[in-house]
Amino acid sequence: MAVNYSAKEEADGHPSGGVGVPGGGAVGGGGGAVKTRKPDNTAFKQQRLPAWQPILTAGTVLPAFFIIGLIFIPIGIGIFVTSNNIREYEIDYTGTDPSSPCNKCLNVSWDSTPPCTCTINFTLEHSFESNVFMYYGLSNFYQNHRRYVKSRDDSQLNGDNSSLLNPSKECEPYRTNEDKPIAPCGAIANSMFNDTLELYRIDNGTKTPITLIKKGIAWWTDKNVKFRNPTGDGNNLTALFQGTTKPVNWPKPVYMLDPEPDNNGFINEDFIVWMRTAALPTFRKLYRLIERKDNLQPTLQAGKYSLDIVYNYPVHSFDGRKRMILSTISWMGGKNPFLGIAYITVGSICFFLGVVLLIIHHKYGSRNTSADIPN
Repeated sequence: MAVNYSAKEEADGHPSGGVGVPGGGAVGGGGGAVKTRKPDNTAFKQQRLPAWQPILTAGTVLPAFFIIGLIFIPIGIGIFVTSNNIREYEIDYTGTDPSSPCNKCLNVSWDSTPPCTCTINFTLEHSFESNVFMYYGLSNFYQNHRRYVKSRDDSQLNGDNSSLLNPSKECEPYRTNEDKPIAPCGAIANSMFNDTLELYRIDNGTKTPITLIKKGIAWWTDKNVKFRNPTGDGNNLTALFQGTTKPVNWPKPVYMLDPEPDNNGFINEDFIVWMRTAALPTFRKLYRLIERKDNLQPTLQAGKYSLDIVYNYPVHSFDGRKRMILSTISWMGGKNPFLGIAYITVGSICFFLGVVLLIIHHKYGSRNTSADIPN
């Protein structure tokens, strides 16, 4: 038996007259509920929601361009001038140049005994007035590699005793050594920066050491929340870390990083700073602070200085570079001229476009754009 129905009914998914089925009456027609693909009669499904579309006219666009330009350009100039007022001095002590005092240490290894030392003399042309921050910088060092970033055990670093003796498998291949768990485990901790930098002022041939403060360089949340020593007798870290071994590349265990108990073990601030991985292959990390003691005298006077380096950290094998940076800061942080240049560039472009569009509007805006229909 042939059944005929229209194309519209076929598109709706059912015929109007119904179709006989074995063992029952007709479906559709005068039978049960009729299935339909018609959307519900709601404002959303019937696209009756209210809408607003801006109409761009010369009266709205031109003032916007000029306002953005007049706001961004002064802000950019202020940021750029502030950045330029920040004092910064950088020394590359990798030693790749044959004339460098540190060239003899270029091929140093992790376990070199005795450690290689070198001294670099330099001159500050301008005084550093406010507090000075000493950084160490590394280049071509990819701390953002996925496996490197994951190679740590946060539970162990937070002082969990069970994780101390049974580190996470994410730390492989730096999880155990000689059948002992490594504390701290992982590739990040194993590659910790361990050069020693000391600064001296040279006055009439006499070297005067500059006081370098090693506390207060880590984030408060890292020092007091994320990193904790294992629970137990806090004054006896040797007993707390009993049964563990040091990372492969470390010259000494974690409980001997510093003689001061509040800066030793997992809460050592040099260690904490290193464990906060950098996003780019060229980075700097805070090493020491130089506080201003006298408001009448600059923190570092212009003159001759020397940097004494205990060269322990090998970078030549992966074409890396090492730097020491002295820098002051401002309300916007360290030296960063890019932000000011970006504000000035965006503001200038907006102001220029505003002038161009104003000329175009003045020249062509008064023309009658309506079509003249001849009679």
